[in-house]
Parts: sequence; structure tokens; C-alpha cells
Amino acid sequence: MKALIIAAGEGKRIREVSGDLPKPLIPLLGLSLIERVILSAREAGIKDFVIVVGYKGEEIKERVGDGSRYNVRIEYIENKEWRKGNGLSVLKARDRIKDNFVLLMADHVFDSDILKELTREGLKGKDGILVVDRDIRDYVDLEDATKVKVEGELIKDIGKDLKDYNGIDCGIFLFSPKIFDAIEESIKQGDDSLSGGVKVLAKKGRMGYLDIEGGFWIDVDNKNTLEIAEKELLRSLIKDTDGPISRYINRPISLRISRILVNTRVTPNAITGLSFLLSLLSGLIFFLGGWMNFILAGILTQISSIIDGCDGEIARLKFQSSEYGRWIDSVLDRYADAIIILGMSYGCWLGFKDALVWIFGFFALIGSLLNSYTAMKYDQVIREKKMKFRFGRDVRLFIIMAGALMNQIFLTLVFLSIITNLENLRRILVLGHNT
Repeated sequence: MKALIIAAGEGKRIREVSGDLPKPLIPLLGLSLIERVILSAREAGIKDFVIVVGYKGEEIKERVGDGSRYNVRIEYIENKEWRKGNGLSVLKARDRIKDNFVLLMADHVFDSDILKELTREGLKGKDGILVVDRDIRDYVDLEDATKVKVEGELIKDIGKDLKDYNGIDCGIFLFSPKIFDAIEESIKQGDDSLSGGVKVLAKKGRMGYLDIEGGFWIDVDNKNTLEIAEKELLRSLIKDTDGPISRYINRPISLRISRILVNTRVTPNAITGLSFLLSLLSGLIFFLGGWMNFILAGILTQISSIIDGCDGEIARLKFQSSEYGRWIDSVLDRYADAIIILGMSYGCWLGFKDALVWIFGFFALIGSLLNSYTAMKYDQVIREKKMKFRFGRDVRLFIIMAGALMNQIFLTLVFLSIITNLENLRRILVLGHNT
């Protein structure tokens, strides 16, 4: 299936931000708006794109290219009548698109899950499906937004000046080629907008809709909505499986770091490596023993925990997530945990030469490693049950820092050996009950 992207307009309302840039190239957390649209569609399984350009179209073509850098295929159509209605931009693609296709706006940021559901559901015997937001967000500019009136499974009316409406057009469509005929019919009636074509299909009972049901989308049309889009994208990085330390301490810091790093060439794997090196340094300093070394090692442990969140954040923001990246991050985290606990055990043994140090150190290490292993299954329960608390690596590393600051390394090892293994046992029982 192809995706048609409209990127022909001038975008006057956001000129204070864009300056001389065409609107689709406005940067948002390391990527331009149109890149976010392309990559969101790619995540939904779409690899073929047709982009209609107009205002400063050569700049867009030069920046985006043929799509090879995004692992997709892109072809362009020029709309010299870009000052007219956006229905003309869609109509320009008539000769390039012969089958059902997705239509997207170059300035609408959205969650790829929305597009996945739209393509999975299909047209269901209709000629068009529009994604509609029936829970109208506070940030939607109702004066400029395209309103929709829906009844049952059909769209009954659409337009910016609609008075009786119960939804907002999200700018995400699935069409059959019939939309081209509908736009032509609308143009003959004096309306060259896309909404005019949709209205023609709606009057024939051929236009359905998909309720977004809380999914994220935003029309980036001015400075305010650009700022909201950034805020919402950052907030979306908070995971259901975040533990309390991660959610309330680590994330607020790591998101600020990621917000800066996302605009650089730093890769997620490089950040994974940095986090591991900080953990390695922390473990080596624990080896030296002594309260001052414990304090420094504990602080480095917590810093590594914060940095450990940045790799995933940047990967998701820049669509660079991969199975290998997640796997190598998990492997290095296990090595880091082992090095830190081994360093704590040896550093503690230097000042407290008792075999109990090694016994509790061993059980703290085993409990921590298995805590991460059991999480692979247990996190599914957290998502399904929407649980609020998760005892994970973020909590363990914070406990290590707290114990180091109080010069209570032995008690920290004892506590970790007990709490991690009890948590593993609890997870086994919970999983057994839920299978």
C-alpha cells in the first residue's frame, strides 16, 4: 500500500518558527515534521510514498531525497497550484495511485499505532475512512480545525465552518481511488478542498471513520502547537513498566538530557556504552573501599541509571529502535549490575573481613540478575493489569546509592539479597496465578 503525503502548502501561521524553511522541514526533537510522518508510516508497514510538493518543493526534495536513508521509496509530484485548495494536491497523484492508499498531512504528528489500526481495519466496503478525534483536545484550534459530524459508522458532514459537529478531522485517511472522482465533482461545485471531496463521498454514504480513542495526534500549525507536540512526544516516552525511581526521579532528568542529545549525532548505542562505562567505573571505585570512595561510586551508579534511560528515549524519538539495540542494552546492564555488586562486596570485605559479606553479595547478585530475567514475563502482567509499582533496576541502583551515601554497604547487600529474591518469588507466584 502507498502513502500519499501532502506537503505543498506555505504554512504562513508558523512563519515565526519556520523562517525561510518550508513548513514540512520544521525541526521537532531531532527530525523534521515530514520525516516524522514518513517514519511513523514506515512503522505501520508502509514503504512506498508519493509526496506532493509546491511551496519550496526543491528544498523538501533535497532534504528527504529518494527515501533510501529511511529505508523506504519516495517519488514526488509538483503542484504548481499550491496556493489553491489541498484537494488539488491529492488530485495531482491520480496517475500514480491505482489502488487503495493512505493519505497523510506533512504537518500532522501522530502515533504509528493509529495508522496500524487503520490499515488493519481496511475500508470495510466504503470508499474512504477518516481518523476522527471525538474526545476533542484542549490544544485543538477549533477556529482552524476541520470539524466532522458522525452518525453510526458514517461521516455525515465535514468542514471548517461546521456548527453541528462531534469530532475533529485528524488528517489521516484511507481511500480507494474513488476519492479522485469525488474531488473532481467537488471542484465542479466550486470547492477545491480535500474536505469537499470527502463531503461528496459522505453524501453518498461511502465515507466511514475510525475513532482515535485517546491515541496521540496533533496538527502542528503554529508555535504553540509545535511546543505542545514536543511536550507530548517527550511524555510518551514514559513507559508503563517504569518503576517509581525511574518515573519520578530518573525520567525528569533523562528527558532533559535526551531533549538536547536528540539534536546531535549521538546514537542510542553510544549512550548505552556510556552508561555501561559509568557503571564499570562505579564498580571499580567500590573495589577501593572507604566511605569517600563509596560515596563517589554510589553517585556514579545513580548517574549511570539516569543515562541508561536516554538510549531508549532517543531511539524512540528518532525511530532508531531495534531488537539488537534492546538486546545489547540488556546484556550490558547485567554485566554492569554484576560489576557493581562485586565491587561492593570486595570493598566491604576490605573493612569487614567476614565470609558473610560474600554470601550476601552472592545472593544480592543472583537476586538482581534473576530480577531482570523474570521481568521479561512479569512486565506483560504490569501492562495488562495496569499496575502502579514495579521493583526493577532503577530501584536497585537507587538503593545502592543510598547505602553508599550512608556508608552501609554490608546492610545494603543484605537488603538486596533479601528483597530481590523475595520479589522474584512473588513474580513467580503472580505469573503462576495469571497463566
